[in-house]
Amino acid sequence: MTFLLRVVLPDRPGSLGAVASALGEAGADILGVDVVERVDGIAVDDLTVELPSSRPPDVLITAAESVRDVQVESVRPYSGRLDTHRELELVDRIAAEPAHGLQLLAEEVPRLFRAGWSLVAVREGTRSWRLAESSAAPETRAGDLPWLPLAKAIVIDPDEHWVPEPWRALDTELAAAPLGPASVQQVLVVGRPGGPAFRPSELARLSHLAGIVTSVLGG
Repeated sequence: MTFLLRVVLPDRPGSLGAVASALGEAGADILGVDVVERVDGIAVDDLTVELPSSRPPDVLITAAESVRDVQVESVRPYSGRLDTHRELELVDRIAAEPAHGLQLLAEEVPRLFRAGWSLVAVREGTRSWRLAESSAAPETRAGDLPWLPLAKAIVIDPDEHWVPEPWRALDTELAAAPLGPASVQQVLVVGRPGGPAFRPSELARLSHLAGIVTSVLGG
């Protein structure tokens, strides 16, 4: 089975190698490493790891955290591709098919951000509805997103920003970025069931991608 392991570790030579060695001793093979964040001497990496089906995923946590100053933020099954940084390819596809641009964006964002689902919603008056969605986006009735419009990309805290109940299910971490011209109350929402939380660097990537797509689509 393949798992996605997010680890927080010291940003110094040898730290990742020590984690890799510990995981190898536990019977795991590292298939890929994705740098999520580097800040203030701390690194956050996503490790795509293959583990024999006879081994429980808990061994990944035990092995990684056996290395000094290493913390496992999350571990979850993963079946996506390993080539995660494909924003430019997506932008090219949207430019070639602008009529389907929002749908292409919603479909590909979960893969780019290793999330479970995404959708594009718009608000007019006191009513909000979706314009595009990925296949796993939760079903909801039309309602309102009173926190629109957004000035910047944010982590959505359901205790502060009202969202439909299905968005909150399964301890889903939520992030959103404004999409489209400032005169339109439109938003790109990304859900990551079970976490991990969206990091500032991921919010910056999401904001950058939304801004580029807005320009490509003539916003």
